[in-house]
Amino acid sequence: MSEVPHVAIDLDSLEKEIAASEQQRRDAAYASLSGNIGNAPSRHSSRQNSEPSGEPGVDFDTLDEPVIDTIKRDLRLVSEKFAQVMRPHDNQKLLRDWDLWGPIFICVVLALLLHGSSSSSKGPMFTEIFTMTFFGSCVVTANIKLLDGGISFFQSVCVLGYCLLPMVAASLMCRFIALTLSATALSLALKLLSAAFGFGWATYASMGFLAGAYPEKRKILVIYPIFLFYFVVSWLTLSYSG
Repeated sequence: MSEVPHVAIDLDSLEKEIAASEQQRRDAAYASLSGNIGNAPSRHSSRQNSEPSGEPGVDFDTLDEPVIDTIKRDLRLVSEKFAQVMRPHDNQKLLRDWDLWGPIFICVVLALLLHGSSSSSKGPMFTEIFTMTFFGSCVVTANIKLLDGGISFFQSVCVLGYCLLPMVAASLMCRFIALTLSATALSLALKLLSAAFGFGWATYASMGFLAGAYPEKRKILVIYPIFLFYFVVSWLTLSYSG
């Protein structure tokens, strides 16, 4: 009879230890995806990036940073993410340090390349292309969140927007083909290959960056809207780049 309370106390302690370890695991998994929001440097990195005198132990506020230095730093970060999209790998910097400058710039360039050149043109208008590309990525992101994806809304929009970069390259290639070659079967085949390359690379890059950010059992439900989104953009690229 005297050993029963001792067993109950041990079970209660074991339950508390399990709950604490599970909470630590969840916090660690969330921290690995959340990262530094809005490209805000951490305390350690801010000392390295914003210490003009190299004096250790002094944490300078980036609010005192010259505007030109801020612009240069943001442009450097955007260019690094452009390079990551064209050479996707396991580094998930796009998830850790998200921004919307790059995706907005890509959507604007793509809309300028695909919109009708005149009011009588049958091509889509600038606002139609921009709305479809930018807010289309928002819709795909909402689907990921509804499927219990472990990624923030803006992180997903950032990834999907940056991964439209191959579509810009495909659109430029299609426009170059249309300007240099006449409307023949060869030019159509080259444009088709360019659009297929942009679609395949955008899908491949986005899936690489988003890997692990969604439940494995709902993988198809996450992949299909991403596949459809880039397919529609590639179809517009093939149809209106010339």
